[in-house]
This record gives sequence, C-alpha cells and structure tokens, in this order.
Amino acid sequence: MSAERDGLVIAHLGKGVAVEGANGAIVLCHTRRRLGDVTVGDRVRWVACDGDLGRVESVLPRTSCLLRPGYAGKLRYVAANLDRIYVVLAPLPEPDWLLVDQFLAVTEARDIDARLLVNKADLTATAGSDGISARLREYEMAGYTVRAVSALQRTGMDALMSELQGQCSMFVGQSGVGKSSLTNTLLPERDLRIGEISEKSGLGRHTTTTATLYHLPGGGDLIDSPGVAVFGLAEMNWNQLAWSYREFQSLIPNCRFNDCRHAGDKGCAIMDAVNRDKVSAARYQRFLKLGEKLSSQMSGV
Repeated sequence: MSAERDGLVIAHLGKGVAVEGANGAIVLCHTRRRLGDVTVGDRVRWVACDGDLGRVESVLPRTSCLLRPGYAGKLRYVAANLDRIYVVLAPLPEPDWLLVDQFLAVTEARDIDARLLVNKADLTATAGSDGISARLREYEMAGYTVRAVSALQRTGMDALMSELQGQCSMFVGQSGVGKSSLTNTLLPERDLRIGEISEKSGLGRHTTTTATLYHLPGGGDLIDSPGVAVFGLAEMNWNQLAWSYREFQSLIPNCRFNDCRHAGDKGCAIMDAVNRDKVSAARYQRFLKLGEKLSSQMSGV
C-alpha cells in the first residue's frame, strides 16, 4: 500500500478534489465516503492510487469552517481553516447593511477574524457617500478594521497584499462590489492556475464550481468562492447571534435576566445602551431582523 502524504485541498473537481502535495504538484483525489464532506482549505492525508489519481484517507482537524445552506435543508461546507474574512462593499451598488451584519455575525460566531473592505474608493465623491462614511464609523466603533481600496486604480492594493501575508483569507459581499476585480488584481496568474487545475482534472476548464484556493505572490492564501453569495446563520441560536455583535458582548452580562433576548425585555442592557446612543440604533434594528430570520429558520417557516 502506498504511503500516506500530506496535502491541501485547493479545489473541487467534479466528484473529486484537487489536492496539492508538499512538492506543489496537484493530484486529482477521490475521498472515502466515511469522511463526509471534504472542502477547500482542508489539510488532508492522501495516498497515490492507480495512474495519476489519489485517495484522501483522512482530514486533519480544522481550525475553522464556514457553512452555507444546501438543498433540502442540508448544510454544505464553503471553506475550512480560514483566518480572515473580508466583507467587501462599495459606494455603488448601495451597501446592503443587513447582509454585511449577517456576514460579520457568522464570522464572529465561527471565531474567524473579519474586516470591512471598501472597494471603488475612487467613487467616494458620489451621492450618498457621506451616509456610507457614517455607517462605517459605527463599525469602527464596534471594533472592526475598515480599509479603503480601488482595484481599478490600484489604490491601497499594495498595503492590502501586505495585510494578506501569512493568512488564509476570503472575500465575501453582495454582487457588483468588485470581488472578482480585487481577486484578479491580487492574482495576476490566476487564469494560469485555473488552467493547471483543469488540465490535471481532465474534466474541462469550468470544472471548479464552488471555491478555489490560490497562493498569493506576496505570501498567504486566498480562497475565491464566486458561487457563494452568502453563508447563512447555520447552527446559531438567538444568544449566539447577540454575542456575535461585538459591541453587545460587554453589555450582555449586565442584562437583568439571564435569558434576555434583547428584544423588548425588561432590564435589557443592550436596549438601554441604544437609548443612550452608546450603541448604534441601526445596528440594533438589523440584529432584530436577523433574529427574526433565525427564528423562522429554526421553526422551519
């Protein structure tokens, strides 16, 4: 039997996965059924099989993972072993702040660092940008790092590349904010890498359908997941949702009741902070909307 080797899952290829070996070579591998889902970013042990194929024997412990809703209520993995999520937004299209909060809530619950990345910084003079700036200040007050860049003008891209070093990161955000432009700017040889993976699979250029991991020229990894517009509030409850708002965390122990839902409850420290303008009322209202969404999911509505 072939000796087991270390590998990194860098893409899904049909029913298999592309595993990068320690020497950088890419091998198309099948996985043992007992392993369940194997996802991009997983560190695995694999063995060589007939021809140029391999088989994943085990998945090493994950430091983090992201899930998304799948078919028939089943949860699907998006990526594993992420260090940081960048929630990308832009002056245009108008930011969907509820979606931003949902991304941040999930990453906080998953113990993954999150930052806000404002692309199209060259459009900051557009109408409505003052409102965006005010909203961004609320996130900074909550403890989030906010960075402004322009993939088109390459403004701030060198600093972003330096920030990505030593990290496994992913860009998320609504359609039209420029996630692909950011990825293409950071990865000038992205198309060559896609071609290499596709050639190895023998299944065609458009085989990778979920996510692909790339090594950045300056160091670090970037997982590109163009088909995933959102990951849901999977496996979260109301208390975890409240805790996922950073500015709520120091207040929750001060609520009068241990089972406080922070939604009209008497003696709620969060509501008191909102009334005293210590916590963003807009963020609090979006928390309530996400709470309603979470309750609907849990009840199967």
